[in-house]
Amino acid sequence: PVVEDGNGEESVGAPRYLPVEDINEFYVFGSLRANSSLFNFLGQKDIAVHFFDYYENYTGSFMPKDSLLSGRMLLAQTSAFQNKKKRLLIAQKFIESAAYNMIKNLQYYNRRGKDVEDIIDIIKGYAAKLPQTVSVQELMGTEGMIRQTYYDAFNLILNDFEMGSRTKQPPQNEVNALISFGMMCYTLCLCAIHQTQLNPTISFLHTPGERRYSLALDIAEVFKPVIIDRVIFKVLNKKEIQEKHFDRKLNKCLLNQSGKKIF
Repeated sequence: PVVEDGNGEESVGAPRYLPVEDINEFYVFGSLRANSSLFNFLGQKDIAVHFFDYYENYTGSFMPKDSLLSGRMLLAQTSAFQNKKKRLLIAQKFIESAAYNMIKNLQYYNRRGKDVEDIIDIIKGYAAKLPQTVSVQELMGTEGMIRQTYYDAFNLILNDFEMGSRTKQPPQNEVNALISFGMMCYTLCLCAIHQTQLNPTISFLHTPGERRYSLALDIAEVFKPVIIDRVIFKVLNKKEIQEKHFDRKLNKCLLNQSGKKIF
C-alpha cells in the first residue's frame, strides 16, 4: 500500500511504501480517504482495518472474508453457549486466567518495592471463589470486584500519575485515557479469532449482542493485563509518555498523535 502522510487534513506529504508482507492490520485514528481498490487489495491479502473515532472509541473494522468457516464448529460453539453448565465453566476460565495475569503483574512490582501484597491477597481471595459461582451474572459481579481491587494498585505502582476512579466515556485523566486507548487489545483478539474457525459473535462471558464481536471481549479479558497494563506501567514510569502527550479539552483527557505513536 502507498500511504500519503499529511500534517493537516488537506496537506499531503511524500508517499510511504509499506511492504504488504510486513502488514497484519491497520489502525485508523484520524480521517482516511481510500477507494474500493484499496479494500479489495487488503481483503485479498487478509489485512484488517480497524477504525476509531476522534475520542479514540472503537467504531468498527473492515475484516477480510472468512475463509475458515465451519458449520460443525459453529454448531459446537452454539451448543456450548446454550448449555448453562458449559457456558459458565468457560466463562469462569476467562476470569480465572485474567485474575492470574493481574496477580502476576502485581507480584512483579511487589518484588520491586511497590507494596501491593495486601491487594494481591484480596484478589486471590476473590479468585478462589470463582469456581463456586452459579451464574454468569454472579461471575461478572465477582470479576468487577477483582478488577476494582486491581485498579486500586495502579496508584501504588505508578510514580507520577494517579488513576483515581475508572472513567471511560470520556476518560477524565491520563491513566484512564491509556486504559481506554488499550481497546486495541480487543481488535488484536478479533484478528486472532478471524484466523480460526470460531465465530466472533458467540461469546460465553459477555452476552452475545447485536453488532459486536463479543467473543473478542471475552478473550481480551485474559490478555489486557499482560499486553495493555504492562505497557501503561512502562511508558509512564519510564517517562516515555508525559503530560505533553495528552490533550485536555471539554472535560476529556485523550492521547495526542505523538502519544499514540509511542504507545
